[in-house]
Amino acid sequence: MLLSACSSGNNGSGSTTNGNAGNKEAETGNKPQEQVKISFMGHGSPQEKEIFMKLIKSYETKYPNVKVEYTSVPPAEYNQKLSTLVASGKTPDVFYVSGPQFYKFAEAGTIQNLQPFLETTELFQEDNVWKQALDRYRFDGTQLGQGDLYGLPKDVGPWAMAYNKTMFEEAGVELPPAEVGKWTWDNWLDAAKKLTKDDNGDGKIDIYGGANFTLEGAVWASGGDFIDYGTGKVTIDTPEFTNAMQWVADLRLKHNVTPSPEDEKALNAYSRFVAGKVGMFPMGPWDQPGFWDLPFEWDIAAWPVNPATGKAGTWVGSMGYSVSSKSKHAQEAFNLAAFLALDAEGQKQNYELGQAVPNLIDMAKG
Repeated sequence: MLLSACSSGNNGSGSTTNGNAGNKEAETGNKPQEQVKISFMGHGSPQEKEIFMKLIKSYETKYPNVKVEYTSVPPAEYNQKLSTLVASGKTPDVFYVSGPQFYKFAEAGTIQNLQPFLETTELFQEDNVWKQALDRYRFDGTQLGQGDLYGLPKDVGPWAMAYNKTMFEEAGVELPPAEVGKWTWDNWLDAAKKLTKDDNGDGKIDIYGGANFTLEGAVWASGGDFIDYGTGKVTIDTPEFTNAMQWVADLRLKHNVTPSPEDEKALNAYSRFVAGKVGMFPMGPWDQPGFWDLPFEWDIAAWPVNPATGKAGTWVGSMGYSVSSKSKHAQEAFNLAAFLALDAEGQKQNYELGQAVPNLIDMAKG
């Protein structure tokens, strides 16, 4: 019954996932599979685009009857581009989906419930995929975080603190430790002040000590939060929240050790770091390929702790893969999403190329 349900969204054609391959072969005999095309849209750096071209080539080798038309959109243009395609009835078969978009698309029926597909594939071993990643893409018809999966995690990426080791050493600043709790916000600020400088003497800062010290991380390290998830009450008026917000604001407004919004428009924090113009920067795993050929030494450290609480806070970021509810080749589209998110071969390539921490727990720990 599940096979029939999956096939009905696929016009009766297409390849199968590992879990139902044997049944499908018995059903179709040795007849050649129909050649199909599916579209896939994402975004990212040039390095990410190159990585996904390699991953797609591996998918096409595994499923030779499928051709993937891949489009990579500049990140700043992605949401608008996707919304335009959805509104015009040209939604890609598979596409990246962020948290806010995921709820909107799941509620509107723009994306497919993937649970029937997952129940027919041996690729999905739920206890071997990070729960924090899966729960982001669950929807029960009303709320997120529970119910069926309407997306698969592209990644689940903890943000570490990257630092320009060469800059630290040239400035005679002690290197930040990798162990949590050995560095506080005060240590971070002290280092940032020593690294910030006007490099050419024109009265304007050219090199900033740090960038993108996130409000969220500061709030969590302070013992605060944006919402009490048990009651739904907004909690941005607590002392913990306001103290954290003041700390982040002071880094720019008082200490002038981080770029202003105007500076960010001219050159964002990532570009500043790779250009050697920022000392400390929050990096996601997806940043690695762009860092491997930098002309300076760099390393990662633990985020500093709030001296008042002894706690550190940082992001765990994620994007998902969703399948259009209007896809004419839903099985092939699911197979692509599953290959990128769950397949051991795809996940191994993904981390070796520097794109992400594996979604598969045993692979990540190994």
